[in-house]
Amino acid sequence: MAKKSAVERNRKRARLVARHAAKRARLKAIARDRSLSIEDRFQATLQLGAMPRNGAATRLRNRCEISGRPRGFYRKFKLSRIALRELGSAGQVPGLVKSSW
Repeated sequence: MAKKSAVERNRKRARLVARHAAKRARLKAIARDRSLSIEDRFQATLQLGAMPRNGAATRLRNRCEISGRPRGFYRKFKLSRIALRELGSAGQVPGLVKSSW
């Protein structure tokens, strides 16, 4: 089980990303638009830099929904390899067949 503080920190970041996503996308579009004046683009870049760093989607960490484990993560299932193996062995993941020999 991962530290609760790390899991909660990641959840807080996810809320910030959702809250600031529209404004961040709008400012990025302005900053990349070559048809606008350099002053407008620079102003958008400054505003983007003034936004909270934890509001950026790249600061999110994929974590297992059950254990919070950050490594060995399967995006399709949103589970770590360990949790996926346990649930697969119990037959609780539809379409998953655990092979063993």
